[in-house]
Amino acid sequence: MPKPRTETGEKNLVGARLKLLRAREKMSQRDLARRLQLMGFDMDKNVITRIETNKRYVTDLEIRALAKVFKVSYQYLIDGEE
Repeated sequence: MPKPRTETGEKNLVGARLKLLRAREKMSQRDLARRLQLMGFDMDKNVITRIETNKRYVTDLEIRALAKVFKVSYQYLIDGEE
């Protein structure tokens, strides 16, 4: 069974917004990875890169952690709506 993708073939819906949030906070991929690791998520810089370039799926737990780091809603990360 093929894995789900968006209409344009992307593997996640949060990559572009994640990149935008990092830029807005002036946070490097490495900085974000460190924060997530302190929260107990095994995510390094390469994982962040793969999410932002839509080459990796994102779990619901990871979405929750990203929302917490950037103080945004899950809905914003997924749909771009507050």
